[in-house]
Amino acid sequence: MDYRYIVVEGPIGVGKTSLSNLLAERFDARRVLERFEENPFLSNFYTDRQKYAFQTQIFFLLSRFRQQQEFFQQDLFSSVTVSDYLFAKDRIFACLTLDPHELALYDRVFEALGPRVAKPDLVIYLQARLDVLLHRIKKRARDFERKFDAAYLEELSHAYNEFFAHYTDTPLLVVNTSDIDFLNSEADREGLLAAIQKARQGGIHHYDPHPARRA
Repeated sequence: MDYRYIVVEGPIGVGKTSLSNLLAERFDARRVLERFEENPFLSNFYTDRQKYAFQTQIFFLLSRFRQQQEFFQQDLFSSVTVSDYLFAKDRIFACLTLDPHELALYDRVFEALGPRVAKPDLVIYLQARLDVLLHRIKKRARDFERKFDAAYLEELSHAYNEFFAHYTDTPLLVVNTSDIDFLNSEADREGLLAAIQKARQGGIHHYDPHPARRA
């Protein structure tokens, strides 16, 4: 394994944590998993986004920064590390939920913290159709997601696509997960792992194993 630090990204429900856990097990890697359940504003945010957006976003920003600092005070190169979030993606959510004055304040904090966070060797960006994302969210049945807004998820998915369409900070692998099940299908799992290994060449790579199913 040539990578030392891998990040798995994508919109809510796409399977970031599932793939992160799979990679950590396969490569005997350390995990850095987002502590979303620690955010006391999250359940209220899904009920009233406008009222609770700023508190929710600032808590996530500071929490993720603290976690990164705590984790990478250890030797980053002592073993492979896999994370289910990219620190830089935090601003995607901020742009969608904050008003201009809140975003200006948020950006001051973000710009101070961002340069102090380690960059990954590879980012794996997972995509899926909206209906697939909604099904996966419903299936995992988290309490705070019971009133999840489908329109917000669609907006978020578009924002992710726009963000990664211009992403150049690290090597990037874009994976369409709409028609694969890497947890339960060995063929899907091994195909995805092979694509991840090939992406070590750098640049931008795409993996869409079943395009005929969407024809």
